Amino acid sequence: MARSIALLTGAGAVVVATVLGGPAFSQGTPQTMSIMKVDPTSLATGYRTSKVVGSSVINEANETVGTIDDLIVTPSDKVPFAVLSVGGFLGMGTKYVVVPYNSLQVRDNKMVLVGATKESLKGLPEFNYSN
Repeated sequence: MARSIALLTGAGAVVVATVLGGPAFSQGTPQTMSIMKVDPTSLATGYRTSKVVGSSVINEANETVGTIDDLIVTPSDKVPFAVLSVGGFLGMGTKYVVVPYNSLQVRDNKMVLVGATKESLKGLPEFNYSN
């Protein structure tokens, strides 16, 4: 009995040593991470998404053409897109369209989409959220 306990203990020690001491071939290529320094004071002048989402979007004639419903960043582009809700009343008949966020301008704390009308935005392809 004592011999089988010693044998099991020895076998367990070999397994532990192999797992902990052997090379980790299954780990793949070591990952590197590049961290870029960002000046926090420059971010202080930016706009928080919680403040942008829900904002009305106007054109240069100060006409409301839509509302920012969401901001989306794609894995490949890594730039934000604004999902605008256009038209409708109390959520009925609303159409969602997407414009590049950099096409929006901030003027006097208002989101401006130069050249936009409700009709031109309704002419864009409809955006549907995927689950």
